[in-house]
Amino acid sequence: MKKRSLRDLPPQALDGKRALVRVDFNVPLKNGKVTDDTRLRASMPTIRYLREKGARVVLLSHLGRPKGGSDPQFSLKQIVPDLERLLGAPVEFIPDPATGMTVTRRLPRGGVALVENTRFWPGEEKNDPELARTFAALGDLYVNDAFGSAHRAHSSTEAVAHLLKPAVAGFLLEKELQYLGNLLRDPKHPFVAVLGGAKISGKIDVIRSLLPRVDELLIGGAMACTFFRAMGLEVGGSLVEPDRIELAKELLATSGKKLILPRGAVIAPSLERASEHRSVSIDAIPKGWAVFDFRARLLRAKTVFWNGPMGVFETPPFDAGTRAIATALVEAGKKGAVTVVGGGDSVAAVAGMEEQLTHVSTGGGASLEFLEGKELPGVAALEDA
Repeated sequence: MKKRSLRDLPPQALDGKRALVRVDFNVPLKNGKVTDDTRLRASMPTIRYLREKGARVVLLSHLGRPKGGSDPQFSLKQIVPDLERLLGAPVEFIPDPATGMTVTRRLPRGGVALVENTRFWPGEEKNDPELARTFAALGDLYVNDAFGSAHRAHSSTEAVAHLLKPAVAGFLLEKELQYLGNLLRDPKHPFVAVLGGAKISGKIDVIRSLLPRVDELLIGGAMACTFFRAMGLEVGGSLVEPDRIELAKELLATSGKKLILPRGAVIAPSLERASEHRSVSIDAIPKGWAVFDFRARLLRAKTVFWNGPMGVFETPPFDAGTRAIATALVEAGKKGAVTVVGGGDSVAAVAGMEEQLTHVSTGGGASLEFLEGKELPGVAALEDA
């Protein structure tokens, strides 16, 4: 279902108006400093556009998982300096949305204000309509640009969209829906999906959704070990989900030739003894060792989707598989393939390569739920085009 976008609104609908924008500023912090501003930068096109059109921009976001109310370590005030640096303009901080209406009304055209962490108020995660009304009082229209939170029915993502009109998608959210939607609706073939990570249980719905659509589904990472066990192979001390072995057998039996597993692995007795690593074929993993860590298939593809690392990519040499996938995606893109990356660790693995890929999703869980075919509450609440 197509949703109205910020670009669908005439400029006069923005000039002088207070645009309440739900962004995803859930960024990593260390000693009160932002260590990765990717999500801040991803929101810039929407914020800059609104400023250029004379809107008064009021930003809402959560940060982390605070328990029991406000917590200084999760305060969004910490990101104000980085936000001001990226915008090249001052940002007014609103510590309490209940008293922020006066601040938002006196913002100049093009002015920006940031509201304190939405999760400091217990009603946020309960999708409390009263809290939504408090948020709605800060704006004249609503823009959701937080794809990473769109799968949550929270006051700042779902309930408020029913109170402020127009309620539209920002440029980032629009881009996410476009590229991920094309994977489901009309991908160029051959379409190859690469899924990694630790467990089948977290990926089963997306595997079932993608199998009918893809030409090949490549399974890597620790998740592959459960499939190896289902094939009767020895996997040593590698991570296996015993209660998913029958499921793995079912998927292998029903996928035809679409489901592809690694032909080899990087193994070691343990992460602490990584220097003793060696490469083996999948039928030669000795007991007491473990797998920690498809290039030609990816280079033939016209569409590639990748989610999940191919091993313990934080620890060399088990990062080799993940790095190889990232490099192959860049090469496939140079040959004309559409390359889409979604998911936290996968995104970290392509850091510095973003400009060489078609789309790097900002939403881990939201990306997967979208590809599973689930309705995202934060998207559903927006106006239809």
